[in-house]
Amino acid sequence: MQSLTDDETPQINRPDPAPSRLKYRIERLMLTPLFRLALRVGLPALVAFGATSWYFSYEDNRTAVVDGIAEIRRKIETRPEFMVNSMAINGASGGITEDIREILPLEFPISSFDLELDQMREIINGLDAVRTAELRIRQGGVLQIDVTERVPVALWRRGGSLELLDRKGVHVGPVAARADRPDLPVIAGDGADAHVPEAVALIRAAAPLASRLRGLERMGERRWDVVLDRNQRIMLPEKGAVHALERAIAMDQAVDMLGRDIAAVDLRLPRRPTMRLNAGAVEEYTRIKAMETGEYQE
Repeated sequence: MQSLTDDETPQINRPDPAPSRLKYRIERLMLTPLFRLALRVGLPALVAFGATSWYFSYEDNRTAVVDGIAEIRRKIETRPEFMVNSMAINGASGGITEDIREILPLEFPISSFDLELDQMREIINGLDAVRTAELRIRQGGVLQIDVTERVPVALWRRGGSLELLDRKGVHVGPVAARADRPDLPVIAGDGADAHVPEAVALIRAAAPLASRLRGLERMGERRWDVVLDRNQRIMLPEKGAVHALERAIAMDQAVDMLGRDIAAVDLRLPRRPTMRLNAGAVEEYTRIKAMETGEYQE
C-alpha cells in the first residue's frame, strides 16, 4: 500500500460558507420588524379577506348569513325577560288616559327592543293637557308612563268657544260650557292668553269683589277691563294694573263707589280717575241740578 507524501495530499471540495445573494436578502428582510409584522399579521389577514370575499360573492351565502343573524337577534329580543306585556298610566285623568292609549296603539306582548321610548314621550308631550311625561319599562314587563298634567287656571272665551289655559297661557283643552268649570275665572279678548300671569294677579287682587266678578277682558291687546255684574267695568291702565285695581277697591270700600249707578270707573289715567254714569243716573243728576237752580219744569 502506497503512502502519500505531503505534496500528494488529496483535495476535498467544501461548501462556501458565504450565503447566496438571495438568501442574504431574505435574511436581511427577516431582520426587518415591518416585514416580520407583515408575514405574521398582514399575510393571514389578506388570506382571510380573500376567502371571505370569495364566500360572500355568492348571493346564497350572503342571504344565509343575513338570515342567520336576524334569527339570532329575534331569539334574543323575544326572550321573556325582554317582553312588555302591558301598559300602566299614572297621574292622568280619565280623558287623558284614553287619549294616550289612542295615540299609542301598541299590541302586547311586544319586545322592549321595538319600543322607541323617546319618540313615544314626544308624542305624549304633544297633547295639550300634558306638561311632562316619563316612560320606563319596569319589572314584570310593564310599560310605565308617569304623566304630569297642566293645571288650568282660567277659561279663555274666544268667539263662541271656551279654552282652558294654564298659568303660562298654554292651551289645556276645550270646554263645552261655562258651567263645566264654574271654579275658574273667565278672560276674554284677543291676546288674553299671552298675559295669563297678569290676569291671575288681577283676579287675586279682586277677591273682595269675587261675588260680583264676571271676568276680565283684554282691550286692544294692551290692557284689561274688570267686568262686574250690572254691566259695570273697571278700566285699568296698561302699566300698574294690579295697583290701580287695589285703589279702586279701596275707594269702593270707603264710599261704596261701585254700589252707585255708574257704568264704568276709568283708571287709565292714574292721576285723574273718572266715573262714567249710566243713562238713568245722568238724567237723575240733571234733574237734581235743575231743581237746585230753579230751572226744573214738570
